[in-house]
Amino acid sequence: MQKYLEGLNEQQLAAVLHRDGPLMIVAGAGSGKTKVLTTRIAHMINTGVDAFNILALTFTNKAAAEMKERVEKALGNSEARNLYIGTFHSVFARLLRADAEKLGYPPNFTIYDTDDAKGIIRQIVKDMNLDDKHYKPAYIYNRISAAKNALVGYAAYRNDTQIQQEDAKSNRSAMADIYETYAKRCFRNGAMDFDDLLFNIYVLLTHFPEALAKYQGRFKYIMIDEYQDTNVAQYQIIKMLGARNENVCVVGDDAQSIYSFRGATVQNILQFQTDYEDAQVIKLEQNYRSTGTIIDVANKVISFNKNQIPKNLWTAKENGEKIILARTATDNDEGKFVADAIKEQMMRNHYANKDFAILYRTNAQSRAFEESLRRLNIPYKLVGGTSFYQRKEVKDYLAYLRIVLNPQDEENLKRIINYPARGIGKTTIDRITVRANELNTTFWNVISNPEVDGLRSGGTDNFVMMIRSFQTMLQKQNAYDVAFAIGKHTGLVAELYNDKSVEGVARYENVQELLNSIKEFTETPDEEGELHDTSLGSYLQQITLLTDADQDKGEDANAVRLMTIHAAKGLEFACVFAVGLEENLFPSSMSMYDRNDLEEERRLFYVVVTRARERLWITYANSRYRFGSLVQNDPSRFIKEIPAIYIDSTYTGVGAKGPIGGNTRGGNLFGDNADQFGKVPSLKKLADKLATPKPAAHTPSGDFEAADTGEIGVGTQVEHQKFGFGKVVSLEGGAQSRIASIDFGQHGVKKIMLNFAKLRIVK
Repeated sequence: MQKYLEGLNEQQLAAVLHRDGPLMIVAGAGSGKTKVLTTRIAHMINTGVDAFNILALTFTNKAAAEMKERVEKALGNSEARNLYIGTFHSVFARLLRADAEKLGYPPNFTIYDTDDAKGIIRQIVKDMNLDDKHYKPAYIYNRISAAKNALVGYAAYRNDTQIQQEDAKSNRSAMADIYETYAKRCFRNGAMDFDDLLFNIYVLLTHFPEALAKYQGRFKYIMIDEYQDTNVAQYQIIKMLGARNENVCVVGDDAQSIYSFRGATVQNILQFQTDYEDAQVIKLEQNYRSTGTIIDVANKVISFNKNQIPKNLWTAKENGEKIILARTATDNDEGKFVADAIKEQMMRNHYANKDFAILYRTNAQSRAFEESLRRLNIPYKLVGGTSFYQRKEVKDYLAYLRIVLNPQDEENLKRIINYPARGIGKTTIDRITVRANELNTTFWNVISNPEVDGLRSGGTDNFVMMIRSFQTMLQKQNAYDVAFAIGKHTGLVAELYNDKSVEGVARYENVQELLNSIKEFTETPDEEGELHDTSLGSYLQQITLLTDADQDKGEDANAVRLMTIHAAKGLEFACVFAVGLEENLFPSSMSMYDRNDLEEERRLFYVVVTRARERLWITYANSRYRFGSLVQNDPSRFIKEIPAIYIDSTYTGVGAKGPIGGNTRGGNLFGDNADQFGKVPSLKKLADKLATPKPAAHTPSGDFEAADTGEIGVGTQVEHQKFGFGKVVSLEGGAQSRIASIDFGQHGVKKIMLNFAKLRIVK
């Protein structure tokens, strides 16, 4: 037996030794599929197959490089360099250069990246005198991309009734004209975008039989990694290339098909046996990654999907720890719980930071975890994303908030003076900057001074009036009310809401999460139930403390990883936190009413479970701010699909006395001595405070037991553990956020959030 065959299990060896005819390798999570694929290629070359006749397609350059390196190492020679191995786009670009002239392109055609493509679309929209706020380049690019990946050219797009109805419904009836103009402009420029590399290779193979025959003869053996992630175009191209010899080997796992939003279809792998009736199917079911408990949970959850290839993962490893299920009161508490658990595990079980991953459904969820990790000084790295407060849309919104407090802040002022667009162009901004330097004054003073002629315009005048109107709210309104008004009246929120591209929806979710955090800041009391300073200045101070002086801890390789589940596919960690397991969040509210969408959400949960090697936490919050309102949540249906024997549910969040223990709620970050700008109180105030005798500490009654606060009304006599006895003098707020003003005598009148308060009713 060749040395490279050693260590393979029975199913892996069978897949490696198979050579001729169609083969589907169903590779469960952690089953060693990369090892099988590379060993199979090495064995084929070692037993007489010419490397020039092997085509191996992957989805990432990293995977292609790793495969080539492993093959070379297994063979001990340089024959692997003759393989056609790479991503779909890189391999097809190479083929197209050889036959570009058949399609009317020069051999050295340009390949446009996403920014290039969007720039052309932006110019087309301008040339056609269309509203660029409605015809956003990102939306149009994604629409055209989806069409090309479904092999729908601009002529077919225009003639498809359903597509035209969709565009008419979204008031974008010019989409077909834009698509056609874009395609022709790229062709005129001798350029292809990424999607053209797939679309045009399909055109080449279907319109030029000699080209199809050439590549069918060259690629006698075809292998595709991550086959469950292929789209319509990739599927059709592979089917054509493999039609003569049918030596097509696909490797994948239908249970990990999670990229439908990119055009991938799980049906490609599910129907492989229909496409190739004599296909052999080999299932790699031994998992080398996770404990028995984790594998059993993954098997049980995915079994609820109807559309799947049956398989049963197993492992020779021990069962290990149970899955920890943690319920917290709010999403902020969830962040604190996770950070505390990481700290505890590092101390108790000697894990390193890099052993932990926090995986969530949407990027907007990262905020609470970033804040909690920073407070405990735990290094972290956001993978495939930008730190919440560094995301452009969040920084734009915060820039408005900061300008309302301090209009002299020139950097933030320039950032938002023409966003959303209000007719204040770069030339105008440059001229104002020059004048400000000449007068030795600030940018704001120039645009707000009626005596400075020649530079002011209707756009700048309206901007100044708008900022001043927001400033009138500062003394009477809390941070959320001011921020909400800014988002509404600047058009910032509407600008993001109207962008329905995948990126646009994510940006909109991020600004909503920012508003949610401000809302929670204004409504969440300190640990005694007392409300703190809820002004905009106080909120911005908190954000500054969390963001400004922090170094980029992601630079350290030994850091906790934060990422979406989509970004985590293919990775593994000793300890994984699957967070936000709530109905309408995970599964997503957009996937609740379609079986195919719901099954993809369940596959996404399967992916997050199988990222864990040793320990898995599942967390959810009873309440979470959404669109400025505190929403009560039901636990995800996926939690209910896990048998109770696998779960340790002793962790109950706020006030829980589990292994972490203690109250997970944090207090007022700034204490009673911080004013709305975070400055040190004046000496007189400090002297007055020191001169005033403190009220005697209250000792709670022996029979103290917190009452149902729903029974508390105006005039109710109550006892507080810290402030003693008092009387409710007024109530305000709704059912979910009732605030009581209680007169505690020497302690004064305190505003208490009843949802969080521990009060005994004095009969």
